[in-house]
Parts: sequence; structure tokens; C-alpha cells
Amino acid sequence: MNLLSAEEGKEYIILDIETDDEELDAFLFSLGCYSGEPITVISHIKGGCVVSIKDGRYNIDSQLAEAIIIG
Repeated sequence: MNLLSAEEGKEYIILDIETDDEELDAFLFSLGCYSGEPITVISHIKGGCVVSIKDGRYNIDSQLAEAIIIG
């Protein structure tokens, strides 16, 4: 399952990041978004979703949300 199909307010664990872009991987890693980390979808918005990772909230676009596999 990816972030777009996640329930709002429920905590998930990031299983994988499916992207071929090393720059994007590095950016997500700097946010604390990597395998094994908990992530919570705060709300779904047009064009993506708002997520909580560690102590921060981030707006993730739909293309990026599809690449973040959760379980």
C-alpha cells in the first residue's frame, strides 16, 4: 500500500521508497522518511497529502506519495 491509500490519522511504518532518483531519495532521507520509520497521514489534499514524520509535517505530492510504500 502507498501513502495515497492510507487512512488519515493512522500511523504506518515505511517499508520502501520506490524511486530511481537518487536526489529524491536523499531529500526524503533528510526529512526522516526511510524504511522502518513511522509515518502518519494527517490529511489528504488535492494533489497529495500532508504527513507527519518524526516532529515535522510535510506536504507530499501525489507522485511522491505513490512512491512511499507503507505497511
